[in-house]
Amino acid sequence: MILRHAAPALLGLSLIAGPANALDLSSMTESERAEFGAQVREYLLENPEVILEAINILEQRNAAAEAQADQQLIAENADELFNDGYSWVGGNSDGDITLVEFMDYRCGYCRRAVPEVDALLAEDGNIRLIIKEFPILGDASVLSSRFAIATKQVAGDDAYKQVHDALLEFTGEPSEVTLRRISDGLGLDSDAILAAMDSGEVTEEIAKTRALAQRMRISGTPSFVLGTEMLRGFLPADQMKQIADGVRAERG
Repeated sequence: MILRHAAPALLGLSLIAGPANALDLSSMTESERAEFGAQVREYLLENPEVILEAINILEQRNAAAEAQADQQLIAENADELFNDGYSWVGGNSDGDITLVEFMDYRCGYCRRAVPEVDALLAEDGNIRLIIKEFPILGDASVLSSRFAIATKQVAGDDAYKQVHDALLEFTGEPSEVTLRRISDGLGLDSDAILAAMDSGEVTEEIAKTRALAQRMRISGTPSFVLGTEMLRGFLPADQMKQIADGVRAERG
């Protein structure tokens, strides 16, 4: 019967080619549909690799669609990602590619990412780094970010970087006492910084970053934007370097 010989080819077409070329079962009679279903089952049991092939193709398509959607989000929010006027900027300020990190001081993976980001910047040398304060792990995270942002606003970028690094290494619970101890240890004006923590400017900066993260569909830390690519989660330095090289290659 033609139907029997056509079943594997029709099945492959419907699984791999996609909905636009899917088999129209409505044109079959009830008995033809039943027979076709039995043949499909038999074929899949004899050739299970077809299912894996279809799944792999579907995953590739989904990944490509997600990457394209992320690139669109980056393009739509480029000014706030790369030139918001308040986030700390490090690395090579004249670098040809920018790495934006959304981070939380209480996030274990953010702490694991520190040496990887440092290694990337040291190896590449042409990457601009932007830190986005994105406290999402409770009150302790918010308190730490308020302290870091207040430090930047009161004492400048160098002091912020010192506090940023200290908070990522700090294993205790943040409080006025412990934060003052960190500030005093760095020789900063602790009274001025602590007084600025609850200012409207600090609150506004956190709110803006949260709104940006929501638009970017970022819900976890660390999350990175590397040039035109979104990296949703922790990655080692060598993988980030490959992505950076890929972004440059696409530019020509």
